[in-house]
Amino acid sequence: MENIGQFLPLILIFVVAYFFMIRPQMKRQKDEKKFTSELKKGDKIITKSGLHGKIVELNDKDFSCVIETMAGRLKFDRSAISMEMSKKLSAPAKK
Repeated sequence: MENIGQFLPLILIFVVAYFFMIRPQMKRQKDEKKFTSELKKGDKIITKSGLHGKIVELNDKDFSCVIETMAGRLKFDRSAISMEMSKKLSAPAKK
């Protein structure tokens, strides 16, 4: 029984680290993967660098997409997309 008492603080630290650091990070990664897989042509998006555009082509071979902006068409990695604005723009404003 004394051996368990010695390791109890270490076990508690691991449990706390799991629930406050590891688990949320895994959830974020899962949500981001789901987000990038649900992108489709015509979606209005914003990249992580702040560039606004519309998806005109998706490439599953190298996991990239072509975005049409006012300056022309640019090729980006899908992981560079921050958010999809089509649903947000068409959704009614909350009061």
